[in-house]
Amino acid sequence: MKAMILAAGKGERMRPLTLTTPKPLLSAGGRPLIEHHLERLKQAGYHDIVINHAWLGKQIEEALGNGRRFGVSIDYSPEGEPLETAGGIQKALPLLTEDADDWFLVINGDIWCDLDLATLAPPQDADALLVLTDNPGHNPSGDFCLEPDGQVALTGENPLTFSGISLLHRRLFDSLPPGSMKLAPILKTAIADQRVRGLHFSGRWMDIGTPERLRQLDTLLTGEQA
Repeated sequence: MKAMILAAGKGERMRPLTLTTPKPLLSAGGRPLIEHHLERLKQAGYHDIVINHAWLGKQIEEALGNGRRFGVSIDYSPEGEPLETAGGIQKALPLLTEDADDWFLVINGDIWCDLDLATLAPPQDADALLVLTDNPGHNPSGDFCLEPDGQVALTGENPLTFSGISLLHRRLFDSLPPGSMKLAPILKTAIADQRVRGLHFSGRWMDIGTPERLRQLDTLLTGEQA
């Protein structure tokens, strides 16, 4: 199975840091955010990785190259103008599923998480597996709910936050027209059809969406290295 790191966003909330540096290359713990992903993906057995990019994307290619020094192989899916999450995934499908595996892992480039990605497995009779986490202060209402049987629901008790980590099946995107599309409406349609499973991850997770959260992660990782 291949993995995709979503790295095409402009990082508006991270300005001025992202005016000259793409968000995935901002550093925490002495390393760019995206290198933390590459390390965890390799540890989990993911060796073929696709990275999409748009804003300052050439810097990402120059920094990571073909991935050899990280022990992985990287293909790039340049977009020019950002295609949003679903549009970016759809454009990259030929790279993600060229080995006839219809499942692939997707991880947001602007999160940090200590989940063991090797524990994720494609669910039966579903089109997606979403990793859900406890609601952070900046998203107190959560995104989705997790039923006792593992089904993801749009409403219910104890809402959780989508971590930005998922296993997706290509049939979610096959019939969509090309162009810019958000992922949330596609997931909500699949959830309404009871085609999405989830798991609750209670470990450490951060959405690195602001300079303050980047500093918090840097402090955490620097402290662990001391």
